[in-house]
Amino acid sequence: MRLDWRSYPLRLREPLRISRATMPGRTAVQLDLSHDGSTGHGEVVTSVYYGLDLATILGLLTGLRHRVRACGEPETLLAELPALAAQLPAGVLAALDAAVHDLLARRAGAPLHRWLGRPAPAPAATARTIGLVAPGHAHTTARELARRGFQLVKIKCGDAADLARIAAVRAAMPHARLLLDPNGAWTPEQTVRLLDTLRPHTIDAVEQPIAPGTPHLLAWISARTDVPLIADEDAATADHLHALAGAVTGINVKIAKCGGVHAAQQIAATARTHGMDLMLGCLVASSLGIAPAVHLTDDARWIDLDGHLLLADDPWTGIGGHDGILRLTGEPGLGVRPAR
Repeated sequence: MRLDWRSYPLRLREPLRISRATMPGRTAVQLDLSHDGSTGHGEVVTSVYYGLDLATILGLLTGLRHRVRACGEPETLLAELPALAAQLPAGVLAALDAAVHDLLARRAGAPLHRWLGRPAPAPAATARTIGLVAPGHAHTTARELARRGFQLVKIKCGDAADLARIAAVRAAMPHARLLLDPNGAWTPEQTVRLLDTLRPHTIDAVEQPIAPGTPHLLAWISARTDVPLIADEDAATADHLHALAGAVTGINVKIAKCGGVHAAQQIAATARTHGMDLMLGCLVASSLGIAPAVHLTDDARWIDLDGHLLLADDPWTGIGGHDGILRLTGEPGLGVRPAR
């Protein structure tokens, strides 16, 4: 087997501002895993939050090249991925995981979900994120999303304009489901107070309202509001879910956060045993980076797979979403292909 890669910029349509940072774009690294005339692809993106810059990613891939070659067969590499979890950041591991799954499913002539033994996901409504922008801008964006068919919107929160921004989106999309995401910027008391104020706006769920590391405070909030709480940064691995049982309604699973398709399925199964619902989330990435999660959407109550929709120019295509609905092509593997 041979592992190759190339990097390319991902520029956003507009800078995405959240409570802890503003991002104009990322750099993506495409992995190409080749064996016996077939090639599978995966993608890892740079992330300040996860400590992944381009030099780190390229150095790790260079170190992986010999190990991949030594595996010989993609099945052998697939079996070694759990051991690599202790040596690789989750984003790099997830990209390698995607490439080997794509390769195996392509070789079998089956879409990834079928190769995994899963049912074909139905077309699924995805959220579209509106960042920390002025309420007027949020209103304009929401009107355009409504025109295109979106019925689920995630509103970033964490500044003095939160209530005005939410009201502006609701005015533009009176029947849409609204998700709120302060990225840990609220206090527990502030969360309860704001959610109580927002009750007339019918909030579908709020994601990680407080800083991670205090699941007992998430439980304190849950006991004081009927708005579902979703843990994100507090729910990186299956082991984290034991502390969250009873504290939240759901958890956000991101392929790039947990390390790949197999890990995501394990987390989803563990969440079900604790009675927690699943959100499928993502980082800003191309359709290649988002695609693995689209094959798992039948498990999710909330789907937030819009990373490719935020881009000015997506270098890959094949999962849809521009009208608010994700649709797989039915092609083998991940089901995506270069846009050009």
